[in-house]
Amino acid sequence: MFAEILTIGDELLTGNTVDSNSAFIAQRLTEKGYWVRRKTTVGDDVEEIKTAVREILARNPGVLVISGGLGPTHDDVTMLAVAEALGKNFVLCEPCLKRIKEFYRELYERGLIDDPELNEGRKKMAYLPEGAEPLENREGAAPGAYIEHEGVRIFVLPGMPREMKAMLEREVLPRLGERKFLQRKLLAEITDESKLAPILIEALKRFRVRIHSSPKGFGRYIGIIIFGESEDEIERAKAFMEERGVRFEEGW
Repeated sequence: MFAEILTIGDELLTGNTVDSNSAFIAQRLTEKGYWVRRKTTVGDDVEEIKTAVREILARNPGVLVISGGLGPTHDDVTMLAVAEALGKNFVLCEPCLKRIKEFYRELYERGLIDDPELNEGRKKMAYLPEGAEPLENREGAAPGAYIEHEGVRIFVLPGMPREMKAMLEREVLPRLGERKFLQRKLLAEITDESKLAPILIEALKRFRVRIHSSPKGFGRYIGIIIFGESEDEIERAKAFMEERGVRFEEGW
């Protein structure tokens, strides 16, 4: 099953913010058994986001996770862009509006803000693509959204890492089921990748695994990650490479 990730924000493109969200999402999707085929980043622009979403949907991944641009300011336009990309109306979610109102009331009572009332920026966060299922945000104000569109399961999440991670764990991953994709990190004692390459190719042909290599420099170890659906299959691939003279140490 293929997946793609779309992260949104001008700050990601200028380098003012490191895109740690896509790395976290990719890691968790991989553990769930999804092959993350592509990660895309665009700025806070409706047309750019629409174009990116439509290009991703044309590749027909099983899952698309979008992160960023759900806040109350003028440049938080992700939900609107997703609605337009899917040809859906952009509608007010009344339960979302109620939750947002409660959230700001709680902040006011804790002395964190000086005004609990809804304004246009706060109300804006309650709009979702028509037919979307709201995803609960327990760490912040803006809800996420879950949409099934022509066989693609689309999840729209906030960009704040704390909020995104919590929602990914509570709202996204449970919807993807319990299928696990295991991985084993190894250090291969071999001088360079060119000597390891034919052994990896043969292992990929013989076993139901994926293998990623990460050189640490000539004359040093080469990092290997073996991905598979079972410990047995991973162990068989490892044993096969050992039979061909590759010595391994566990971990990186």
